[in-house]
Amino acid sequence: MRALRPAAVLLAAFSVATPASAQTCNRQVFEPCQACHALAAGGPQKPGPNLADLIGRKVAGDPVFDYSPALRAARDKGDVWTKERLDVFLADTEAMYPGGWMGSPPIRDARQRTDLLCVLAGP
Repeated sequence: MRALRPAAVLLAAFSVATPASAQTCNRQVFEPCQACHALAAGGPQKPGPNLADLIGRKVAGDPVFDYSPALRAARDKGDVWTKERLDVFLADTEAMYPGGWMGSPPIRDARQRTDLLCVLAGP
């Protein structure tokens, strides 16, 4: 059994060090979002902004989308989309940015938001 310990430690270290982009995301969680949002750069114009490269981008950062005054004010303030900020936003968009125009209901299920954040983080 002793010989297995180093292998187990190495395996555990590798799984912790695996980059998030190597994760397998539940891409089905994005299906309802596709009605309003494209996920690929250069994707078709839809009723909502393009979400390609969203994490790390300024709030209201899609140059071809007409954002609500609430999101434009957040952009002007310097807000940037992080996973943490997106998690709060998806849980209750209206509470975070009152007066926003996103019509979908809040995503109350934390696991669903985690899966969605995985998809939004990219390939």
